[in-house]
Amino acid sequence: MATQAIPLSSKPRFEILDGLRGVAAMIVVAFHLFETYSSGPSDQILNHGYLAVDFFFVLSGFVIGYAYDDRWSKMTTWDFFKRRLIRLQPMVVLGTLIGAFWFYFSDAPVFGLVMQTPWWKLLVFTILGCMMFPAPPSMDIRGWQEINSLNGAQWSLLWEYIANILYALIIRRLSTVVLGVFVFMSALLTVDLALDIDISGLLAARDYAQYTVIGGFGLTPDQIYIGLCRLLYPFFGGLLLYRLGRLRINLRRGAMLWCSLAVAATLVMPHIGGQTHQWLNGLYCAVVILLVYPAIVAAGAGSQLRGRRTTAVCKFLGMISYPLYITHYPMIYVQMNWAARHADAPLGTHIWVAVSIFIASIAVAYASVKVYDLPIRAWLSDRFIHRKK
Repeated sequence: MATQAIPLSSKPRFEILDGLRGVAAMIVVAFHLFETYSSGPSDQILNHGYLAVDFFFVLSGFVIGYAYDDRWSKMTTWDFFKRRLIRLQPMVVLGTLIGAFWFYFSDAPVFGLVMQTPWWKLLVFTILGCMMFPAPPSMDIRGWQEINSLNGAQWSLLWEYIANILYALIIRRLSTVVLGVFVFMSALLTVDLALDIDISGLLAARDYAQYTVIGGFGLTPDQIYIGLCRLLYPFFGGLLLYRLGRLRINLRRGAMLWCSLAVAATLVMPHIGGQTHQWLNGLYCAVVILLVYPAIVAAGAGSQLRGRRTTAVCKFLGMISYPLYITHYPMIYVQMNWAARHADAPLGTHIWVAVSIFIASIAVAYASVKVYDLPIRAWLSDRFIHRKK
């Protein structure tokens, strides 16, 4: 029997998955705050926080399959793109505007181009950033060769958009068997990146991040390859996991707690292998991405929440997760500037600044949802989706 298309608004949410997204987003903020005091991936506190992006991709692929796989008989490709743009783009715009506001306040020694950027160039770059235009290295205005110099976190959203385009135009049409083959081939790319096998010959340029999956935030050939490696298996593996519904795991008690602890443990795990056996760290990254994250998502989707407080916490974390991720990084730039210019400040002062920025990031995320994101998305939906119906 064919599956009947169900309106998205009538589908129950996977509230545990919403909560896990929020847990990972908070750890990302803490990871970036600690990164200010790190000299490289091997000594970074909350060492594997970068794996949160790969976890987000698994979640996104699963949720996209759940939300849209059974709706294509009543929805055009353009309808899908409109829905995704309305869901994601307003916060992209806000994140870029916040980054533009704080740009000149982030004049740290490591950002050599900030004070060389005239106001008109900043304005042009702000407009391009709001349009999700990926900047090549020649357009860099900070010095880090990021896709968006005003908001470094935007790079993963660009790959999310690419995944949505691939899903709508090609991947959704694949049978589950063919999708499984595609996911298996994508897993080989994950192994190539994590274990630094380098079948493409492009990874030598990132010797600073050997045996990690760090990268994907630029438009150089190596960064594009890393981005593809990080996107294809997690996102479409999550989609495959949704289609293989029987693989869900039912944790009868404490599902949110156990899944949250599992996510946190993978992200805060110290660097493995030291300098002599770094390949062990790459093996860890590969195992977490290929096996652990799909298992966590399967458990989060297959278990039920119990208790009003836990449900309320998951709803809150889910609500702020995306806004927190996409708006926090401009404040990290400012923290880097402050820490560089006050290196001799007492340890307690550095902790106070970091904690204040962490709290401010959550407050900004919550306010942006209530005051900006929800009203804007409601207006856009009424204007471009519901009015058509």
